Amino acid sequence: MIDVTVENFDAEVMQASAATPVLVDFWATWCQPCLTLGPLLEKLETAYAGRFKLAKVDADAQQQLAAAFGIRSLPTCVLVVNSQPVDGFTGAQPESQIRALLDKHLPPAPEAEPAEAEITPAAPLDPKQQLQQHLDALAKDPAAHAERFAAGKLLLLAGRLQEAKDLRAGVPPQSLPTRQLESLDYWTAAIDYAAAAAADAAAAMAALDAKITANKRDFDARYAKAQRLLATQHWTPAMDELLEILMRDRAWNNELARKTYVAILDLMEPPKAKVADGQIPPEDATVASYRRRLSSVILS
Repeated sequence: MIDVTVENFDAEVMQASAATPVLVDFWATWCQPCLTLGPLLEKLETAYAGRFKLAKVDADAQQQLAAAFGIRSLPTCVLVVNSQPVDGFTGAQPESQIRALLDKHLPPAPEAEPAEAEITPAAPLDPKQQLQQHLDALAKDPAAHAERFAAGKLLLLAGRLQEAKDLRAGVPPQSLPTRQLESLDYWTAAIDYAAAAAADAAAAMAALDAKITANKRDFDARYAKAQRLLATQHWTPAMDELLEILMRDRAWNNELARKTYVAILDLMEPPKAKVADGQIPPEDATVASYRRRLSSVILS
Protein backbone atom coordinates (compact mmCIF):
# COMPACT_ATOMS: atom_id res chain seq x y z
CA MET A 1 0.00 0.00 0.00
CA ILE A 2 1.24 3.46 -0.88
CA ASP A 3 -0.17 6.95 -0.31
CA VAL A 4 -0.44 8.71 -3.65
CA THR A 5 -0.23 12.46 -4.33
CA VAL A 6 -0.19 14.58 -7.47
CA GLU A 7 3.61 14.46 -7.37
CA ASN A 8 3.98 10.67 -7.43
CA PHE A 9 0.74 9.65 -9.18
CA ASP A 10 2.29 9.19 -12.61
CA ALA A 11 5.11 6.98 -11.33
CA GLU A 12 3.19 4.98 -8.71
CA VAL A 13 -0.05 4.48 -10.65
CA MET A 14 0.17 5.18 -14.38
CA GLN A 15 3.66 3.85 -15.02
CA ALA A 16 3.48 1.12 -12.37
CA SER A 17 0.22 -0.24 -13.81
CA ALA A 18 2.07 -1.28 -16.97
CA ALA A 19 3.70 -4.03 -14.91
CA THR A 20 1.17 -4.61 -12.11
CA PRO A 21 -2.51 -3.57 -11.94
CA VAL A 22 -3.09 -0.75 -9.44
CA LEU A 23 -6.27 -0.40 -7.37
CA VAL A 24 -6.67 3.30 -6.49
CA ASP A 25 -8.73 3.90 -3.34
CA PHE A 26 -10.14 7.44 -3.07
CA TRP A 27 -11.00 8.01 0.60
CA ALA A 28 -11.25 10.70 3.32
CA THR A 29 -10.75 10.75 7.08
CA TRP A 30 -14.35 11.83 7.76
CA CYS A 31 -15.84 9.02 5.64
CA GLN A 32 -16.86 6.11 7.88
CA PRO A 33 -17.35 3.62 4.99
CA CYS A 34 -13.82 4.53 3.85
CA LEU A 35 -12.44 3.54 7.24
CA THR A 36 -14.31 0.23 6.99
CA LEU A 37 -13.15 -0.49 3.44
CA GLY A 38 -9.49 0.49 3.91
CA PRO A 39 -8.39 -2.45 6.11
CA LEU A 40 -10.24 -4.90 3.83
CA LEU A 41 -8.35 -3.60 0.78
CA GLU A 42 -5.04 -3.88 2.63
CA LYS A 43 -5.94 -7.46 3.62
CA LEU A 44 -6.70 -8.31 -0.01
CA GLU A 45 -3.45 -6.74 -1.22
CA THR A 46 -1.60 -9.08 1.14
CA ALA A 47 -3.74 -12.10 0.16
CA TYR A 48 -3.15 -11.52 -3.57
CA ALA A 49 0.62 -11.54 -2.94
CA GLY A 50 1.77 -8.95 -5.45
CA ARG A 51 -0.86 -9.55 -8.15
CA PHE A 52 -2.09 -5.99 -7.66
CA LYS A 53 -0.86 -2.87 -5.90
CA LEU A 54 -3.01 -0.72 -3.60
CA ALA A 55 -2.69 3.06 -3.93
CA LYS A 56 -4.62 5.32 -1.53
CA VAL A 57 -5.60 8.89 -2.41
CA ASP A 58 -6.86 11.26 0.27
CA ALA A 59 -9.58 12.97 -1.78
CA ASP A 60 -9.60 16.05 0.47
CA ALA A 61 -5.86 16.59 0.27
CA GLN A 62 -5.59 15.60 -3.41
CA GLN A 63 -8.62 17.32 -4.92
CA GLN A 64 -6.91 17.63 -8.31
CA LEU A 65 -6.63 13.84 -8.59
CA ALA A 66 -10.19 13.30 -7.37
CA ALA A 67 -11.47 15.77 -9.99
CA ALA A 68 -9.42 14.12 -12.74
CA PHE A 69 -11.17 10.81 -12.02
CA GLY A 70 -14.58 12.43 -11.61
CA ILE A 71 -14.96 11.25 -8.04
CA ARG A 72 -18.40 12.25 -6.72
CA SER A 73 -18.76 10.03 -3.65
CA LEU A 74 -16.48 8.19 -1.25
CA PRO A 75 -15.12 5.63 -1.06
CA THR A 76 -14.53 5.07 -4.77
CA CYS A 77 -12.03 2.53 -6.09
CA VAL A 78 -10.64 2.50 -9.64
CA LEU A 79 -8.60 -0.37 -11.09
CA VAL A 80 -5.89 0.87 -13.45
CA VAL A 81 -4.27 -1.55 -15.92
CA ASN A 82 -1.69 -0.48 -18.51
CA SER A 83 -2.28 3.17 -17.57
CA GLN A 84 -6.04 2.92 -18.23
CA PRO A 85 -8.98 2.71 -15.79
CA VAL A 86 -10.67 -0.61 -16.54
CA ASP A 87 -13.13 -1.15 -13.69
CA GLY A 88 -14.11 0.09 -10.26
CA PHE A 89 -16.80 0.44 -7.62
CA THR A 90 -18.27 2.97 -5.20
CA GLY A 91 -19.11 2.36 -1.56
CA ALA A 92 -17.90 -0.23 0.94
CA GLN A 93 -18.39 -3.51 -0.94
CA PRO A 94 -18.21 -7.01 0.57
CA GLU A 95 -14.99 -8.95 0.14
CA SER A 96 -16.57 -11.43 -2.27
CA GLN A 97 -17.54 -8.70 -4.75
CA ILE A 98 -14.13 -7.04 -4.60
CA ARG A 99 -12.45 -10.40 -5.21
CA ALA A 100 -14.74 -11.00 -8.20
CA LEU A 101 -13.73 -7.65 -9.71
CA LEU A 102 -10.04 -8.29 -9.14
CA ASP A 103 -10.14 -11.86 -10.46
CA LYS A 104 -11.74 -10.61 -13.66
CA HIS A 105 -8.73 -8.42 -14.49
CA LEU A 106 -5.68 -9.73 -12.63
CA PRO A 107 -3.25 -12.32 -13.94
CA PRO A 108 -3.80 -15.80 -12.47
CA ALA A 109 -2.03 -16.73 -9.27
CA PRO A 110 1.18 -18.72 -9.79
CA GLU A 111 0.99 -22.42 -9.05
CA ALA A 112 2.22 -23.44 -5.62
CA GLU A 113 5.70 -24.88 -5.40
CA PRO A 114 5.92 -28.62 -4.74
CA ALA A 115 5.89 -29.44 -1.05
CA GLU A 116 9.46 -30.74 -1.14
CA ALA A 117 10.67 -27.37 -2.46
CA GLU A 118 9.09 -25.36 0.33
CA ILE A 119 11.36 -23.71 2.83
CA THR A 120 10.49 -24.18 6.45
CA PRO A 121 11.25 -20.95 8.32
CA ALA A 122 13.41 -21.25 11.38
CA ALA A 123 11.72 -21.10 14.75
CA PRO A 124 11.62 -17.53 16.06
CA LEU A 125 14.25 -16.59 18.59
CA ASP A 126 13.21 -15.64 22.10
CA PRO A 127 13.96 -12.03 23.21
CA LYS A 128 17.20 -13.00 24.97
CA GLN A 129 18.48 -14.79 21.87
CA GLN A 130 17.42 -11.88 19.67
CA LEU A 131 19.27 -9.45 21.93
CA GLN A 132 22.44 -11.52 21.86
CA GLN A 133 22.22 -11.80 18.08
CA HIS A 134 22.03 -8.01 17.72
CA LEU A 135 24.82 -7.43 20.25
CA ASP A 136 27.07 -9.92 18.41
CA ALA A 137 26.42 -8.13 15.12
CA LEU A 138 27.13 -4.78 16.75
CA ALA A 139 30.41 -6.08 18.18
CA LYS A 140 31.50 -6.94 14.63
CA ASP A 141 30.37 -3.58 13.24
CA PRO A 142 29.98 -0.72 15.77
CA ALA A 143 28.55 1.49 13.01
CA ALA A 144 25.58 -0.86 12.48
CA HIS A 145 22.97 1.54 13.86
CA ALA A 146 20.05 -0.73 12.91
CA GLU A 147 21.53 -3.42 15.18
CA ARG A 148 22.06 -0.83 17.91
CA PHE A 149 18.43 0.27 17.67
CA ALA A 150 17.12 -3.30 17.81
CA ALA A 151 19.35 -4.16 20.79
CA GLY A 152 18.48 -0.95 22.61
CA LYS A 153 14.78 -1.57 22.11
CA LEU A 154 15.04 -5.09 23.52
CA LEU A 155 17.00 -3.78 26.52
CA LEU A 156 14.32 -1.19 27.21
CA LEU A 157 11.57 -3.78 26.87
CA ALA A 158 13.42 -5.91 29.40
CA GLY A 159 13.66 -2.97 31.82
CA ARG A 160 17.46 -2.73 31.48
CA LEU A 161 17.41 1.04 31.19
CA GLN A 162 21.03 1.82 32.05
CA GLU A 163 22.35 -0.74 29.56
CA ALA A 164 20.12 0.80 26.89
CA LYS A 165 21.49 4.25 27.74
CA ASP A 166 25.07 2.99 27.58
CA LEU A 167 24.40 1.41 24.19
CA ARG A 168 22.90 4.63 22.86
CA ALA A 169 25.85 6.62 24.20
CA GLY A 170 28.20 4.40 22.18
CA VAL A 171 27.33 6.14 18.92
CA PRO A 172 30.55 7.79 17.64
CA PRO A 173 30.36 11.61 17.88
CA GLN A 174 30.96 11.96 14.14
CA SER A 175 28.00 9.72 13.29
CA LEU A 176 24.63 11.32 12.67
CA PRO A 177 21.99 9.49 14.75
CA THR A 178 19.28 7.80 12.73
CA ARG A 179 15.59 8.42 13.35
CA GLN A 180 15.45 5.06 15.12
CA LEU A 181 18.17 6.11 17.55
CA GLU A 182 16.22 9.28 18.26
CA SER A 183 13.23 7.04 18.97
CA LEU A 184 15.23 5.34 21.72
CA ASP A 185 16.08 8.77 23.13
CA TYR A 186 12.39 9.71 23.37
CA TRP A 187 11.55 6.41 25.05
CA THR A 188 14.43 6.65 27.51
CA ALA A 189 13.51 10.24 28.35
CA ALA A 190 9.90 9.19 28.91
CA ILE A 191 10.96 6.44 31.30
CA ASP A 192 13.20 8.86 33.21
CA TYR A 193 10.38 11.40 33.39
CA ALA A 194 7.81 8.89 34.61
CA ALA A 195 10.20 7.60 37.27
CA ALA A 196 11.16 11.04 38.55
CA ALA A 197 7.82 12.87 38.29
CA ALA A 198 5.99 11.18 41.14
CA ALA A 199 5.90 8.02 43.18
CA ASP A 200 2.12 7.69 42.89
CA ALA A 201 1.60 7.12 39.16
CA ALA A 202 -2.20 6.91 39.38
CA ALA A 203 -2.45 10.21 41.26
CA ALA A 204 -0.04 11.88 38.85
CA MET A 205 -2.06 10.69 35.84
CA ALA A 206 -5.29 11.86 37.47
CA ALA A 207 -3.75 15.29 38.02
CA LEU A 208 -2.75 15.51 34.37
CA ASP A 209 -6.24 14.45 33.27
CA ALA A 210 -7.73 17.18 35.47
CA LYS A 211 -5.52 19.80 33.82
CA ILE A 212 -6.51 18.60 30.35
CA THR A 213 -10.21 18.63 31.27
CA ALA A 214 -9.87 22.20 32.49
CA ASN A 215 -7.94 23.31 29.40
CA LYS A 216 -7.82 21.16 26.27
CA ARG A 217 -4.95 23.32 25.00
CA ASP A 218 -2.74 22.51 27.98
CA PHE A 219 -0.19 20.90 25.71
CA ASP A 220 2.40 20.53 28.45
CA ALA A 221 -0.03 18.35 30.41
CA ARG A 222 -0.97 16.35 27.32
CA TYR A 223 2.66 15.77 26.44
CA ALA A 224 3.49 14.75 30.02
CA LYS A 225 0.62 12.25 29.91
CA ALA A 226 1.90 10.91 26.58
CA GLN A 227 5.35 10.47 28.13
CA ARG A 228 3.93 8.43 31.00
CA LEU A 229 1.98 6.27 28.58
CA LEU A 230 5.05 5.83 26.38
CA ALA A 231 7.14 4.81 29.39
CA THR A 232 4.71 2.00 30.17
CA GLN A 233 4.46 0.91 26.51
CA HIS A 234 0.85 2.07 26.12
CA TRP A 235 1.67 3.06 22.55
CA THR A 236 -1.69 3.92 21.05
CA PRO A 237 -3.06 5.98 24.00
CA ALA A 238 0.22 7.94 23.92
CA MET A 239 -0.22 8.65 20.21
CA ASP A 240 -3.86 9.62 20.77
CA GLU A 241 -2.72 12.34 23.18
CA LEU A 242 -0.07 13.53 20.73
CA LEU A 243 -2.68 13.68 17.95
CA GLU A 244 -4.79 15.94 20.16
CA ILE A 245 -1.84 18.34 20.30
CA LEU A 246 -1.18 18.10 16.56
CA MET A 247 -4.81 18.78 15.65
CA ARG A 248 -4.64 22.04 17.60
CA ASP A 249 -1.03 23.17 17.00
CA ARG A 250 1.19 21.13 14.68
CA ALA A 251 4.23 23.34 15.34
CA TRP A 252 3.99 23.26 19.15
CA ASN A 253 7.37 23.17 20.90
CA ASN A 254 9.40 22.81 17.71
CA GLU A 255 7.15 19.97 16.45
CA LEU A 256 7.86 17.89 19.54
CA ALA A 257 4.49 16.11 19.38
CA ARG A 258 5.02 15.02 15.77
CA LYS A 259 8.60 13.88 16.40
CA THR A 260 7.55 11.84 19.44
CA TYR A 261 4.63 10.32 17.53
CA VAL A 262 6.98 9.18 14.74
CA ALA A 263 9.34 7.79 17.39
CA ILE A 264 6.54 5.68 18.85
CA LEU A 265 5.74 4.28 15.40
CA ASP A 266 9.40 3.25 15.08
CA LEU A 267 9.30 1.57 18.48
CA MET A 268 6.05 -0.27 17.73
CA GLU A 269 7.02 -1.55 14.31
CA PRO A 270 8.13 -5.18 14.24
CA PRO A 271 11.40 -6.10 12.49
CA LYS A 272 11.08 -6.36 8.70
CA ALA A 273 12.48 -9.87 8.49
CA LYS A 274 12.07 -11.71 5.20
CA VAL A 275 9.80 -14.74 5.09
CA ALA A 276 10.35 -18.02 3.26
CA ASP A 277 9.23 -16.86 -0.19
CA GLY A 278 11.47 -13.80 -0.09
CA GLN A 279 8.64 -11.33 0.42
CA ILE A 280 8.58 -8.64 3.13
CA PRO A 281 5.72 -9.05 5.62
CA PRO A 282 3.03 -6.36 5.43
CA GLU A 283 3.19 -3.47 7.83
CA ASP A 284 1.55 -4.06 11.21
CA ALA A 285 -2.11 -3.01 10.91
CA THR A 286 -2.03 -0.73 13.97
CA VAL A 287 1.17 0.98 12.81
CA ALA A 288 -0.30 1.47 9.34
CA SER A 289 -3.52 2.90 10.78
CA TYR A 290 -1.70 5.40 12.98
CA ARG A 291 0.58 6.40 10.10
CA ARG A 292 -2.52 7.29 8.09
CA ARG A 293 -3.98 9.24 11.02
CA LEU A 294 -0.77 11.26 11.30
CA SER A 295 -0.78 11.94 7.54
CA SER A 296 -4.39 13.08 7.70
CA VAL A 297 -3.64 15.58 10.46
CA ILE A 298 -0.44 16.89 8.84
CA LEU A 299 -2.10 17.30 5.42
CA SER A 300 -5.33 18.82 6.73
